[in-house]
This record gives sequence, C-alpha cells and structure tokens, in this order.
Amino acid sequence: MTNPQPEKTRILVAEDTEVISTLMVELLRENGYLVELACDGEECLQKAHSFSPDLILLDLMMPKIHGQEVLRRLKEDDRTQKIEVIVCTAKTYKQDLDQVRNFGVYDIVSKPFDPKELLHVVARHLALMKENQATQSLSQTTDSYQPTISLDRCFYQFWGTRGSIPVSGPRYVRHGGNTACLEVGDSTTSVVIDAGSGIRDLGHKLAQKGPHKIYLFISHTHWDHIQGFPFFAPAYLPGYELIIYGVPVSTNGKDLRSLFRGQLDVDYFPVNFEAMKAHIEFRSLAEQKVHIDGLEISWEYTIHPATTVAFCVKMHGRKLAYLSDNEFLYGYLGSPAEINLHSPIIQPSNNLLHLLMDADLLLSEAQYTNDEYQSKIGWGHTSLSNACCLATLTRAKRWVITHHDPAHDDDFLAQKLNLTREILRRLNNPIEVFHAYDGLLEFF
Repeated sequence: MTNPQPEKTRILVAEDTEVISTLMVELLRENGYLVELACDGEECLQKAHSFSPDLILLDLMMPKIHGQEVLRRLKEDDRTQKIEVIVCTAKTYKQDLDQVRNFGVYDIVSKPFDPKELLHVVARHLALMKENQATQSLSQTTDSYQPTISLDRCFYQFWGTRGSIPVSGPRYVRHGGNTACLEVGDSTTSVVIDAGSGIRDLGHKLAQKGPHKIYLFISHTHWDHIQGFPFFAPAYLPGYELIIYGVPVSTNGKDLRSLFRGQLDVDYFPVNFEAMKAHIEFRSLAEQKVHIDGLEISWEYTIHPATTVAFCVKMHGRKLAYLSDNEFLYGYLGSPAEINLHSPIIQPSNNLLHLLMDADLLLSEAQYTNDEYQSKIGWGHTSLSNACCLATLTRAKRWVITHHDPAHDDDFLAQKLNLTREILRRLNNPIEVFHAYDGLLEFF
C-alpha cells in the first residue's frame, strides 16, 4: 500500500483488544502515520492531551472509562474538543450508534473491519479535515470580497436617445423618451455631447458634485439637441464653469451665444439668460481637435440640414465615435452590399468616414426603416440598410444605435434591431449591435 499522507499525521488508537490494537497500529505505521496506543478510556484521555493527535480511532467497549464517556469529555474540554474521532466498534445497536453520532464523530467503522476499508476511511477523513482547515484559515485571513465598479476606465452614458421630439408613455418605457444627450469620460474628466431633454437628468447628477468645470459639445442647434439647456441645473449655480463648444455660426449666421440666449427669450421661457449664475463661455470649433485633460475630441461635418458635426473622443487608447444626425448615402435605395469605399456615392462622406474609421464604439443613428426613407429623402437621417453599410465600411468594433424616431415604440424598435442584425449578417459583418436607451451606462 502507498502512503496517502506524506506528512506525519498523528493518530491515537484507543483499543483494549491486543490482537486488534496491534493490527491497527502496525497498519497505520506502515502507511506513514505517527501512531500511539491507549489501552483504556483513562489512558485515551491522558494521551489526547500529551500526544495531541489529529485523529482518534476509538473503541466503545473500553476498560475504566466507557467510550461514550470518553467522547463526552473530549468534546467538553477546550483543549481536545477539536480532535476528530472515528469510532471502531462491534456494537451495532441503533440507539448506541445514534448517541455516538450526537457527539459529532466523523464516521463509524464496524468490527471486524477490512484493513483497506479502515485505511480508506482514515485517508478520506484526513483529506476532508485538511480541506476544512484550509478553508477556515482562508476565511480568517482574507477580507470579505466586495466587488465595486471602477471608474478608472472609459465610460459613456446615454441621458437621451430620441430624435426630433421627446416622447413618453407605456410604449416607450424600455428605450426612454428624452432627446439627445451623451456623457463620455473617465474617472477624472468627462464631456457632455448635445443638450436635448436628457441633459436635465444629467444636470441633477452634476449639481450634486459641487462646483466644477463642465464641457458641453453641441453637434448642431436643432431643437432636439439643445432644448434641455434651459433646464440644466448647473447653469444656474454660482461657482460652476460651463464651456460650450459648437460650430462658429449657424446656417443663418447666428453665433452660438445668440442661439442659446434665444431659447430663454421672454416670448419662449419665463427665465432669462441672466438668471444663469454659472460662468458660461462659448467657444467655436475652430480647431480640428480639442484637448481636455486626457481626452482628445475631434470633429467633422455631416450630411444634415443646418451646420452639423460628428464627434470622435479618444482616451486611454480607446476611440468612441458619435454620429447622431447624418444622411449617409443620400438618396440611395439599393443594397448596401453594392457599396464599397471606392463607390462615387461615398465621396461626399470621405472625411467623415476617416473620422469614424476603426472606432472601438460607434454611437450613431439609423432613424428610418427602408420603407420610411423613401418618403423622407433629404430630411437628414439615414435608412437602416445604409446605416449598416456605414458601420461595415468604417470597421467599427461595436455599434450602439441611437437617435430613435419618436414614432418607433419599444416593440417596433425590438423588431427593427432584429432586422438590423439580419442585414449585418448578409454583409458578413459580425459586429455586436444593440439599441441605446436612456440611462445606458457602459465601461469600455
């Protein structure tokens, strides 16, 4: 037989029958155990203190002190109560065995026993005992593991995902109804893109942080991208600094400040611009790149009525592209499989595609179904199949579709997403795609 215990495990054999005790002691010693013999109950209790065994093999019919009394005393003594016991007995009366089990013995081996069976029971119990000791030791030395979300990574959060106009009601619960607003950043710096109605909820969060600098980038000044600004709480709080970036002038020649002040004109709103106590500064997107701490924000014009831009945010080696309003492949009704980077219809979007290329995350629209697009060419938004073409040509790693049409409720959007995945499958594009919803927060 091979030794199952490479370390010298200490075993006390408490057995008064000489033939059986001799057999047990020799068997255990041959298999590498350190063994002592006690010939009566009194000696067993003595050696439980002096020998400090890991395990006691205890006969019940013992001279001087009965085995059950030995068990009781072992368990009542703080010095010996943790010693494990296997009872070896010829008694098979259920009442006696039940009393023994009440003392918490590991196992009961009936006499006469097979030597291999005895060794198997001993080895099995010692292995379990060591496992329990290791578990207890680990639980005593290791602090309770409490996982938390780390903000040391890049994150983005949607605060509004609708286009055109906010919507509400039970049909819009899953995706939400706020218009465009996105927050992007890391644990130290974040920027806000667009100020649709979703910026109201974001403002409540930022107002709880206390005065700090907030950077707001505006893709364009259509209502659904600025209508939440009059309800942006930090703008009314002294000590806050609000830096707003946008294109230098609108299609009609108005600058960014004039457009934002106009929202708070007395004809439209009961509170005027002067009620905003934050320091508000308007900056033109004159340079192609803006650097804010560890973030690099670049932009490019899109195909949309009025002067509109897309943004690319680079941070920690990751690239996020945001393209809310864009009519990619203007007027095209054919199959996306027919389009490649050299197609003539692509040329007006070359600069934009360069901005979006190889994004880790593409956040962009696919507002119209192909049927809807036929009657809405020139409205400034992309058909579903043309949007799939854009995601494929730019080699985006993940695609989150936003700027949902206000007419598309939750059930409609679920069907639309299935169709999106089918189109991408036919384009042999394995990209992961899903729909944005108000409140969506992800780390990447």
